Amino acid sequence: MANILIIEDEKKIARVLQLELEHEGYETDAAFTGTSGLEKFKEQQWDLVLLDVMLPELSGLEVLRRIRATDNSTPVILLTARNSIPDKVSGLDLGANDYVTKPFEIEELLARVRASLRTVQTGTEKHAGLLTVKDWKVNEKTREVSRGDEHVDLTPKEFDLLVYFIENKGQALNREQILNGVWGFDYYGDTNIVDVYVRHLRKKLDLSEVLVTLRGVGYRLKE
Repeated sequence: MANILIIEDEKKIARVLQLELEHEGYETDAAFTGTSGLEKFKEQQWDLVLLDVMLPELSGLEVLRRIRATDNSTPVILLTARNSIPDKVSGLDLGANDYVTKPFEIEELLARVRASLRTVQTGTEKHAGLLTVKDWKVNEKTREVSRGDEHVDLTPKEFDLLVYFIENKGQALNREQILNGVWGFDYYGDTNIVDVYVRHLRKKLDLSEVLVTLRGVGYRLKE
């Protein structure tokens, strides 16, 4: 699992965050000043940073500025005060990926952590031209789908639909969204075409357990 650096001067909050994140399977470490947080960031590779804006020694925004001077890829989520709109704007301008307003619900923070990590993972995979679903490797550059030595032939639209589901993994997608994303806005045919192609993908790639039907909505590819 990912390792997360928490830079938060309120030790009780930092400890709660560590306990909750470790319960979810993440590895964590904490720093309680801007200076020590920046030092810990430089000591090793981190998958994500939770950064309080109000820190002693160095402010959170200054820590962020120094992080972004050498690292543009590690996700940083700011922890901000309820009414600190200027801090939020400044943080996003300096390269923060997201922010959570104190006091926050832990489930919201965990969701934002998952989203930030997922975005980085997807970006890395797409940079290599490789995506994955279940135990299949999907190569966007060669448009090949394989599992070990096994290769599956997909039609162009089946392949495009598969990539669309992977890129929107975890999201509930209705048929209109899927049609627009795969067939284009100028498609005027029957929306049942989506159901037909979903059946093809399920059969060819054995995706019935992960490509699920949402009654009255559409489909979702599970995480």
